[in-house]
Amino acid sequence: MTTETLNPAAAPTEPVVRAHSGERFLGLACRACDRPEKAPLAYVCPACFGPLDARYDLGVVRRLVDRAAIERRPPGIWRYRELLPVEAPPRRGLPVGSTPITSAERLGAAVGVDRLWLKDDTRNPSLSFKDRAVAVATARAIELGVPALACASTGNLAGATAAAAAAVGLPAYVFIPADLEPAKIDHALAYGATVVPVEGTYDDVNRLCLEVADETGWGFVNVNLRPYYAEGSKTLAFEIAESLGWRTPDVVVAPVASGAMFMKLARGWDELAEVGLIERRPVRFVGGQASGCGPVATAWARGNDAIEPVRAPDTFVRSLAIGSPADGREAAELARRTDGSVEAVPDEATAAAIRDVARLEGIYTETAGGVTIAALAAARRRGVIRPGDEVVAILTGNGLKTPDARRLGLPDASATADRPGLAPVLAPSLAAFERWLGGAA
Repeated sequence: MTTETLNPAAAPTEPVVRAHSGERFLGLACRACDRPEKAPLAYVCPACFGPLDARYDLGVVRRLVDRAAIERRPPGIWRYRELLPVEAPPRRGLPVGSTPITSAERLGAAVGVDRLWLKDDTRNPSLSFKDRAVAVATARAIELGVPALACASTGNLAGATAAAAAAVGLPAYVFIPADLEPAKIDHALAYGATVVPVEGTYDDVNRLCLEVADETGWGFVNVNLRPYYAEGSKTLAFEIAESLGWRTPDVVVAPVASGAMFMKLARGWDELAEVGLIERRPVRFVGGQASGCGPVATAWARGNDAIEPVRAPDTFVRSLAIGSPADGREAAELARRTDGSVEAVPDEATAAAIRDVARLEGIYTETAGGVTIAALAAARRRGVIRPGDEVVAILTGNGLKTPDARRLGLPDASATADRPGLAPVLAPSLAAFERWLGGAA
């Protein structure tokens, strides 16, 4: 008897809509020159070297799906299957998506935001939003028959790729900067991946992976599978809209690494409007980057979209430490065009925000989530976020992946009766506890 990790959305109560030429999923095309790309395992245009994007016939999608059809489906990203670049939901895979969106009244009051929601993607199977992108890339990789999954990672993608590969029975190869947080390395190893530490920055790792992908034919989720992988981030936009009663917020706040997720949020809401699932209305986009590696924040602050690469990132926010972001120019332009911002956040502010989210809302987020909340506070001070605005902030990963980060800036002091923290070791007696509680030595 064999067992499988079945995807509950792969057995819908309605016929599966498959993508063929001329139907809903049209394949890949260049973002810059609009040239169609026939090779399915490609990521740059051979004519102009522009990035490739997935394309859809949204008129066909509009005829295939409505709100009621989506709401009848099982939870997870595949409830939005018509707007994803696969022929059908995969039979195997992890249960990704449909993470909670929660009202954050106490945190909102602390940062001066009247209506604040937290999209809590720390609840995904490998504890980060990267599960969304990897799930789509993996489904497409299986359709294309690739022999192995791989990635270049600053941390969260390592675990997501390893977990997804394990669930579908493919080998996984994870390339990382050698100084990555140990917890993230152990996470990928736990799923049986081969982890390859590389001397240098993420950009050095990524350049190596470009060469390895060409030589091996492996499916690198963020290289030769990138056009499909990036589409997974749209599901955040779809879920936010559905959770808010099929509408968009006034402001969305998200971390910016490569810039792809930032861009796909906008595309997701555009597509929902095009197919008639939501009303089109303006959304301000606020991004956050660590000040020690903030090329997009720098470009936005200078009032242009030219990205100056950061050669030597200096931040503990390793999950965002991409010095030459692939979609950085577009991310800066999106923030500017929507009257948003891209905020540069010092590491101390990131650590304080991690503590605030945990203390006030009971959610333990990693460094990228800390950047998001600190960016939200900065945008409120700047006036980008206004009184009465409805704001959604995206928490992209679980704090257990970066356990040391929250301690930055904390005084080295033991807990007391009126100060939370780690108490000293006590004798196993009520008297000892009472002496400590009363402040006795």
